[in-house]
Amino acid sequence: MEETVENLIIGLNDGVISPAASLAMEAHNSPSKLFLVKKIRHLSVVVLAFRGSMLPNDWFGQRGHSPFGETKIDTGKFPSVRSLNDGGDAVVNGSFLWRFNDVLDKLSHAKELKKAIEKKRQVVFAGYSSGGPIAILATLYFLENQTFSPRCLTFGSPLVGDRIFSHALRREGWSDYFTHFVMKYDIIPRIMLSPSSTEHEQILNYFKSKLDRKNINPAPPSGFYLTVMGNASSVASYEACHLMGCRNPSLDIIKSFIELSPYRPSGTYVFCTGNGNLVVVKNPNAVLQILIHCAELGESDAAEVEKRSLDEHSAYPNELKDSLGGMKAVVYLDVDPANDLGLSPQAMLCLQAAEEFENRRSRNLENIRTDRNYKEKIEDQLEKQRKYKENAQISRLGYYDSFKLQKEDADFHANVSRLELAEIWDEIKEMLKEFELPDDFEKKPEFIKLGTIYRRLVEPLDIANFYRHSKDKETGAYVISRGARPKRYRFIQCWLEHHEKKLFGSRSESLFWADVEQLGIDIEKKGYLQEIKDRIHQLERNLIACIGDRSLDDDVLLENSTFVKWWRALPLEYKSQSDRIDNLIREKAAGV
Repeated sequence: MEETVENLIIGLNDGVISPAASLAMEAHNSPSKLFLVKKIRHLSVVVLAFRGSMLPNDWFGQRGHSPFGETKIDTGKFPSVRSLNDGGDAVVNGSFLWRFNDVLDKLSHAKELKKAIEKKRQVVFAGYSSGGPIAILATLYFLENQTFSPRCLTFGSPLVGDRIFSHALRREGWSDYFTHFVMKYDIIPRIMLSPSSTEHEQILNYFKSKLDRKNINPAPPSGFYLTVMGNASSVASYEACHLMGCRNPSLDIIKSFIELSPYRPSGTYVFCTGNGNLVVVKNPNAVLQILIHCAELGESDAAEVEKRSLDEHSAYPNELKDSLGGMKAVVYLDVDPANDLGLSPQAMLCLQAAEEFENRRSRNLENIRTDRNYKEKIEDQLEKQRKYKENAQISRLGYYDSFKLQKEDADFHANVSRLELAEIWDEIKEMLKEFELPDDFEKKPEFIKLGTIYRRLVEPLDIANFYRHSKDKETGAYVISRGARPKRYRFIQCWLEHHEKKLFGSRSESLFWADVEQLGIDIEKKGYLQEIKDRIHQLERNLIACIGDRSLDDDVLLENSTFVKWWRALPLEYKSQSDRIDNLIREKAAGV
């Protein structure tokens, strides 16, 4: 499939890319300035290109005990760049993050940037080599803050973040804002797939020497290519096995002995083939495979390829000038029919696996929507739970207490329904854990709504079952102890909090009964300590807020409910909202 660059790089056209590449190279050669600015007048575009660095400490200086130099991303600046499933933060290169933080204040106050935003010009952040990661993080920072929507262009950039980083960009719909140009053999875009070593220092010192005008023709290093690409190949092979559905436990055993790089591609990649064509790839799994396989030695001389891997890192402006004139682009998922990258049959199999994996994710989503055993079954079972809840209210006891007592046939059937729902949601949870659903699954309103209804309706029954069987004596409190609260509820709660842009953990209305139960147990054990008093006051505030926004049903206020009985028994001095809650209980009794 052939298309023009305008169709493939959202918001940009050919007239921006070459000037951005030239400015990025110029910024890299301007050590006295953090970034350079250029206005492309006829296009109403402003390009800010960030300075790079070839000092080894600016690549791996923040690594601590890790050979890859990774650190958790700053969620204060990048709140969306995390997993909504296990709450894990994305990992990024610590040195690149440090350098971004160093430039952020000056960037935010740059007159040229403010003027461009005021005049609603398109802003492009660009970077060559290690200036690329700064451009990536700057683009992401402003997308997070919704100040404006910049585009990012990088040329020969090293990798920045891990799989969660890539997943978050696709989930948020930001992936198309990032475009990375990569030469076929350029070593720098692959360097982060290998642990820090003397080979890395040789490569970086070579490029540093080239920047030093006193050393015009430094001697190139040798022997590094096989080491770097060997480590990178291990990463690609490991990921290819997963793409092909291999679940051999020996893979994880091997991983425990061989430390693999955490870094993965993100955004759109444009591979410069050297023959005038550009290959555009948007599937991150395919990008990883191409990064490794298109740079394989094959029948080429190792010394020749090694030299080429260094020379190509400086060739972006000339290559793009040749390629962008009447550019032809091959778009993945046609699996590169012209094979402009010279991929081996094994590499083509890996690309087909990446394509099939993406298709399988889409099929899994469609199955959840249409298969009788997924969404339709969830809705059917939730309807049964609603009827169970309505009937329990008629008995003036409430469905939480009815379920906990387990005296009627209806309670038994509600338990069966609870278990069937748990099985379905656990299966969805496992699909998400293995990235077997589209990246934006957790942001789809239909599943946020369905999941929230399920969590609010059914988690109280899990809590009732937990305390009915005194499981807290084995595992500790339902909320506090690790592993007591089923992960499916934590996942679904994170989806809603992220959708509403609220703090993680703030939408905990389905945990109300767990707080009540645990407070009763702790009061019996510890008495009325100040810490207990503070928790009671917090519970009161949560109750009033959740009844007010209807995220918690008012059957908790029934006279015979566990909560009301517990509330009535509390000493008055430990209540901070006594009148308001008493009024709510009276209103419920009166049917108001």
